Amino acid sequence: QVQLVESGGGSVQAGGSLRLSCVVSGRIVYEVGWFRQAPGKEREYVGGITRLSSKKYYVDSVKGRFTISRDNARNTVYLQMNSLKPEDTAIYYCAADSTAVIENPEYRYWGQGTQVTVSS
Repeated sequence: QVQLVESGGGSVQAGGSLRLSCVVSGRIVYEVGWFRQAPGKEREYVGGITRLSSKKYYVDSVKGRFTISRDNARNTVYLQMNSLKPEDTAIYYCAADSTAVIENPEYRYWGQGTQVTVSS
């Protein structure tokens, strides 16, 4: 059974930074992506990382501000968020699967989400 647990959310002022963590427990190393959902909006794909970090993908709205990395020895994937804006406010989810098309992934396994609030 695959379990994902996010942590690291919180409240920050615009221009600040947060680092989210996603611990992925399972039998293999998984492809992982980050998503977010703001109130009243559809879920948005933020970006993803392949199993061995050989490829990363970011949506345009976070390029240059967010960085995805992973430490497979700790079964953890990170989302470093810098220069945060109020429009980044959302619940952030990590998701995983054994394979995924990083530019347009479909993941079977999801975490419970962590709230990020950015105030102006």
